[in-house]
Amino acid sequence: MAASNFLFVSADAALITDLAWQVYREGHDVRYYIEAESDRDIGDGFVPKTDDWREDVEWADVVVFDDIWVGSDIGTGALAEELRADGKAVVGGTPATDRLEEDRGYAMEVLEDHGVATVDHHEFHDFDAGIEFVRENPAAYVIKPLGEVQNVKRLLYVGNEDDGSDVVDVLQAYRKAWGHRMKGFQLQRKVDGVEVAICGFFNGEWFVEPVNINFEHKKLFPGNVGPSTGEMGTSMFWTGRTELFEATLGKLEGWLSAEGYVGSIDLNCIVSDSGIAPLEFTPRFGYPTIALQEEGFESPTGRFFDDLAHGRDPDLQVHRGFQVGVRVVLPPFPFDDERTYDENSRNAAVVFQTPDRDGIHLEDAKRVFSGDTPSEAGRAADGQWRVAGESGMPIVVTGKGETMAAARRQCYDRIDDIVIPNSYYRDDIGERWIEGDGDRLQAWGYLEGPR
Repeated sequence: MAASNFLFVSADAALITDLAWQVYREGHDVRYYIEAESDRDIGDGFVPKTDDWREDVEWADVVVFDDIWVGSDIGTGALAEELRADGKAVVGGTPATDRLEEDRGYAMEVLEDHGVATVDHHEFHDFDAGIEFVRENPAAYVIKPLGEVQNVKRLLYVGNEDDGSDVVDVLQAYRKAWGHRMKGFQLQRKVDGVEVAICGFFNGEWFVEPVNINFEHKKLFPGNVGPSTGEMGTSMFWTGRTELFEATLGKLEGWLSAEGYVGSIDLNCIVSDSGIAPLEFTPRFGYPTIALQEEGFESPTGRFFDDLAHGRDPDLQVHRGFQVGVRVVLPPFPFDDERTYDENSRNAAVVFQTPDRDGIHLEDAKRVFSGDTPSEAGRAADGQWRVAGESGMPIVVTGKGETMAAARRQCYDRIDDIVIPNSYYRDDIGERWIEGDGDRLQAWGYLEGPR
């Protein structure tokens, strides 16, 4: 295809750097805007930047948003809707799809209205009311913060006690420590089974095939231990419109079409032999999911998103095996501690022991050059990679193979060839599939065609 002009707009933490870099390397013209001042060095040396994305809208053939917020109070869904009304091709949401992530109660209502059964859930805006509810209805619950603080991933708590006593203790602690910021929370009945997410790319009218099945690993340490993070790694594969898809996202196809949604949308669930329990939506790119999805694309990435934004069928070709992606992080991730970051991580070098960059994807990284920066630096492979931003998430490393075990081997072999002082990562991404999740999903029929 002829080169297109892509304008990437990052709402908060430069979450689409790798996507912008991939599109740029394919020969398209790219301009990249980052809202958060502390993260504006992310992507330096990889992609061209802009200081005012609105001035570049007329130039752009395609506008791509990452998160659902720009700044603290402007939903990107509203911005995307505004641009579409002006005739622009946009990858991004709508006010209603933004609300799927922001307002968990609304998300459950949308699912129920379209025939998707949901797990028992209740919203509270008062800690005492929530505590009293658990005492009167003893069970294991999951605490899910609402609004602004839901991005503080470590506040999500999965109860372990059948009488809910640990949930009561945690709510009492949150009331003291977070009462001034945590304005509401959802209590969701805990369910057991296989945690799996269904992800589809929507072109404004229908879901593009194939769809994506992925498995998140949110805890910091191997074995699913430690504080919750945004994500430590993901395993995945691509498939057709299976029973799992048709029973969940497939039921929202008409609603998303009426909304005019364009982009990736993901629904995380717990499934068992007794049914599917939807947990939460990600109505935007997932991170590091999008980097791993890019790794699986066998069609050009730029052409795919150009077609998607213009409502065409991209005819997406993908790797038909399995994929594994691992987030390599630095102190103090997943916490915020400026002194620790300054002493251990800021501007740290990312050293590659081989010239191969296959499977290496950007997060909070920049590239510096000695002397004058080459005019085509972003498309080249030289320069020194360094840690950028404030979050301590420099790269994602991916691998793929005909089996999950083969994908894991390739991914971790690539990590072994990278040196970042003080870095850490989970070494068990993909093991859940091998240890039985895959067999269970197959036995329960969720990976077959619709019934």
